Amino acid sequence: MTRWAQTVVARKWWVLSLAVLIVLISGVWGLGVFGKLSQGGFIDPGSDSAKVADIIEDNLGPQTPDIIAIYSPTDGKTLDDIGPAVTAAVDQFKTEVPTASVKSYWGTDAAAKASLLSNDGSMAAVAITLAPDSGVTPATFADLLPKLEVEGAEAQFAGNTVVGVAFNTKLEKDLVVAEAIAIPITLVLLVFIFGGIVAAAVPVFVGVLSVLSALAVLRILTLITDVSSFSINVASLLGLGLAIDYGLFVVGRFREELNSGSDPGAAAQRTVLTAGRTVMFSGLLLICAFSGMLVFPQAVIRSLGFGAIAAVLSAAVLSLTAVPALLAILGHRINALTWRKDAAQRGEERSRKFWGRVVTWVMKRPVAVSVTIVAVLLVMASPLLGARLGELSYTALPDNDPARVAMDTLVNDFPQTGNGATMILQAEDGNTLTPAEGAAIAESAGQVEGIGQATVVASTNQLIAVQALYSEGSTSQSQSTAVTDLRAISAPDGTVLLVGGGQAMVDDGNNAVLHWLPVMILIMVGSTLILLFLAFGSVVLPIKAVLMAALSLATTFGVLTFVFQDGHGVELLGVSQTPLEATFVVLILAVVFGLSTDYEVFLMSRMVEAKNAGATTEEAVKFGTERTGRIVTAAALLLIVVTGAFAMSGLSVMKFLGVGMIVALIVDATIIRMLLVPSLVKLMGEANWWAPAWMKKVHAKVGIGH
Repeated sequence: MTRWAQTVVARKWWVLSLAVLIVLISGVWGLGVFGKLSQGGFIDPGSDSAKVADIIEDNLGPQTPDIIAIYSPTDGKTLDDIGPAVTAAVDQFKTEVPTASVKSYWGTDAAAKASLLSNDGSMAAVAITLAPDSGVTPATFADLLPKLEVEGAEAQFAGNTVVGVAFNTKLEKDLVVAEAIAIPITLVLLVFIFGGIVAAAVPVFVGVLSVLSALAVLRILTLITDVSSFSINVASLLGLGLAIDYGLFVVGRFREELNSGSDPGAAAQRTVLTAGRTVMFSGLLLICAFSGMLVFPQAVIRSLGFGAIAAVLSAAVLSLTAVPALLAILGHRINALTWRKDAAQRGEERSRKFWGRVVTWVMKRPVAVSVTIVAVLLVMASPLLGARLGELSYTALPDNDPARVAMDTLVNDFPQTGNGATMILQAEDGNTLTPAEGAAIAESAGQVEGIGQATVVASTNQLIAVQALYSEGSTSQSQSTAVTDLRAISAPDGTVLLVGGGQAMVDDGNNAVLHWLPVMILIMVGSTLILLFLAFGSVVLPIKAVLMAALSLATTFGVLTFVFQDGHGVELLGVSQTPLEATFVVLILAVVFGLSTDYEVFLMSRMVEAKNAGATTEEAVKFGTERTGRIVTAAALLLIVVTGAFAMSGLSVMKFLGVGMIVALIVDATIIRMLLVPSLVKLMGEANWWAPAWMKKVHAKVGIGH
């Protein structure tokens, strides 16, 4: 770090210019990522439901419609009246866009005719499946829908691809709006926090660069793997938020060094060696936390992990290159453009006095403070005991979104459109299947509670497909139970029975999350314990940090369960009551754990610094809290602003993420970090710094501080 600090200061103009130039060029190129994002990736590719989907596509072709056009006659017309116009529009569509299949109410297929007519007979539909090589992209998909509109009828468009594109479009618009709100408010808050415009502008400048850099990294990833559209917003949220947090920490330390009498060059070098080291270490911790997301089989979870890692990497690298170079150039001008000459110094003095009084009060009654806080947080966490995992569906879209309105119409008025489980009976070891075996499976499926009817829809010597439709009005919970019962049906000798379909995919995906979650937690906890030991040379402090993160997570998910699953306050948020969406549970787990240990590093690094300088444990606690209280709480406040702007999204899952982040930041950065941690450190006394002699030797040789 010493050599790097010297290089950055000695070649400050080169470092800053090169960093900005590279980011701007790559960022402009990275903007092209929006046309290359995936709307899928929620399926466990190794599950039975995924195998069913592959078998059906390989043997019967694509079966899931991309577009379901629902027509309601207007101006007194009937379905028969609009039939010729709809048929002509569909025929023209097929000549312009490659399709794999088209099923129409106005076609000759009697089964399709029945399933594509609404309950009351007032609406009819056409189901279109695009060819795999159609060349249609998310960016061009919206141009297809107007081709299917006809005079004399109101058209609604449903279907998985329609919903996916709606998600992508909404996320892209939300990203622009969120940053337009977050950046100006953040700048204003930073002006008050730093007491000057120049100092405030540095973190925001780096935040914008971090977002551009993260977009470039994501576009590179699209060349080698699927990247979910949600990863854009996650990368932007974390990239902007962490860059501002890191900038706040680095600029604060730089001004502290200047105030101690150092010249700008020496202050910048010292900042890199202290705050820069902490930022580097924080980045490592966060990357390790998000790396745990890469073990899941679902592509969407992995891509969210990639997005988060891209954001952390961008923010950390820029904070160790562009920021110290810019600070070395600015020097004492970092305090320019302020309303009074000593505004920054007075603000810092007031902050130290305030947090000094708080931590002194805490350390006088550590048992009462720690017991009370832990008890209150455990009560807040108690709803977590009844938490259930759900799915991401079209209901995450705003109520007035055309795709959601169309899907509501499809689900409520067209119950025979295939809302059921698909069963595949396959022959093994050269055996052949008989029609009687398929009929027996269909009969057994029809007797399962929650199944309305079951019929054989395709049959060969090696393969029989049975469609088992759910009973009308069934819930996701009853459908899940039906899937379990269908899978319990015995297959004839020499055959294998697989069950797939929408609910089966959701259940398999949630089971995969539950299966791999312990592995993710093991990776996060193990890497955190190792890195914190290398940083602090203590066995106790890393364990305490993990326990504090666990308490913060339990509280956060307790509140999320209370609100989103139990429905307390969902009206205020404008979302539907629903179980916790598995993908975003994993994401919040990683983010909150990472931020919790991140703030722990900010706080404990100053305590350890004081302890190594000869302070007592109580003096170290007071020193660390006084000097980081303002930084940690301000960093959390700024991240709350950024998160809050993203939580204004019309998508319920983004609100879920936003509310979770806000709760976690409030609880962790204030209650846990500024009150509970000082009380616990005081209670543990000299035990905080304990490690076996052999571990002390290891730390002395390879510790980050050495």
